[in-house]
Amino acid sequence: MAAVTATLAEYCASLDFAALPAEVQERTRFLVLDLVGNIVRGRHDAESTAPLLEAVRALGLAAGGSAVLGDSARYTPAGAALLNGALAHSLDFDDTHAAGTLHPGAPVIPAALAAAEMAGANGRTALSAIVAGYEVTCRLALALPGGDHYDRGYHPTATCGAFGAAAAAARVFGLSAKAIEDAFGIALSQAAGSLQFLANGAWTKRFQVGWSAMNGLAAATLARQGFRGAAEAFEGKAGFLRAYAPNPVPERALKGLGTEFELMQTAVKPYPSCRYGHACVDAAIALRAEHNLQPEEIESVTMGLPNKGMLLVGAPLAYKQNPQNVVDGQFSGPFVVSCGLAHGHMGWDSYAHLQDPVIRSLLPKIDCVEDPEMQALFPTYMAGKLTVKARGQSFTKIVKVAKGEPENFLTEAELRAKFHGLADAVLGRERATQLADAAVNLDRAGDVNGLMRLGAPMMAARLAGE
Repeated sequence: MAAVTATLAEYCASLDFAALPAEVQERTRFLVLDLVGNIVRGRHDAESTAPLLEAVRALGLAAGGSAVLGDSARYTPAGAALLNGALAHSLDFDDTHAAGTLHPGAPVIPAALAAAEMAGANGRTALSAIVAGYEVTCRLALALPGGDHYDRGYHPTATCGAFGAAAAAARVFGLSAKAIEDAFGIALSQAAGSLQFLANGAWTKRFQVGWSAMNGLAAATLARQGFRGAAEAFEGKAGFLRAYAPNPVPERALKGLGTEFELMQTAVKPYPSCRYGHACVDAAIALRAEHNLQPEEIESVTMGLPNKGMLLVGAPLAYKQNPQNVVDGQFSGPFVVSCGLAHGHMGWDSYAHLQDPVIRSLLPKIDCVEDPEMQALFPTYMAGKLTVKARGQSFTKIVKVAKGEPENFLTEAELRAKFHGLADAVLGRERATQLADAAVNLDRAGDVNGLMRLGAPMMAARLAGE
């Protein structure tokens, strides 16, 4: 088996942001902007945040100097990584990597920022670390591969993300390749994350991603102090790839390393829900506009999905047609399509309409099926087919490349619009603009402290009163 652990560790140790292609540099800064907006809003709107904060305080993780975006309090580095990671994933509005079937930013960026605060690292170092973390997270998912990992009930954002977080924190700390191997070996003892949250809309999906960010930071910190980790963490007999999937392909983790960037294959979500439903939301919004469809005219709707899409947003159908909470809605194809058909958009505020009579009238009319054509396009494309019957006619639209995918990426203006839609309500427009500018220009910052300070709402109130 290929020397995956040593090769990835060497890559992370030597990665230099200044030497990366310009498009990779820009995309990395945009991904930071996107995730920061998610964290700020998640701190205030996610229903799981209050008990998570109470638990963090009870565990003594709220007595430090590290920042949580959207929060005026300070936390320990571990607490900040945990909270920023969990909050980043709490709205289900964070970035996605289709081939790996995961969300790389939520575990990686919080670990990098927490490590940068610990080390006093500059923005360029933090960005170097983020690229390293994305590459490790996504490449491990490709090597499992992600679909087999899912079939075993694992949540790859949390499992692969723990190693990406370790890579990011280790790169911030400037660890040697050998020490990064130790960090990977330590993270191996902590990599966890279960899909069982799908059974009841549990908040564990958010928590386990934050925990992976904290795990990665802890692994890198232990390695920084000389703690020895397990060798061959990825390819070993009891290593990650063999233990967590039945038929790993380790060579995929190294293919094109250093010249091909999986970070560039990462998409940004225009809708705060499971990515598998997005193509059909695009189709719903387009069909509504093209044919002036009204909810009361709709007789039936069929969502055509790939197999993995059916697993997450399409089945069991009766459950997906009756979402009772935000997590249910995030993983309900019928709900997100109903929003697109009824309102012409799907945003974070759409979850206020979970019990809306118009949405409720549409939900039982929406069927979800595994579509062979969509399955053939997967995993290269998370495509969707929507067929709407109304006025005695049938209207069909296939969306091969959903908005926000790498080939159809959001512009800076669109990313900023999404950011303001999340952050303005917490920070105010002026403060949010300053925070967005700090994220987009992170490569010029002498440290990450300015970025983190701008995320504190009490600071915004203080400045407004001056």
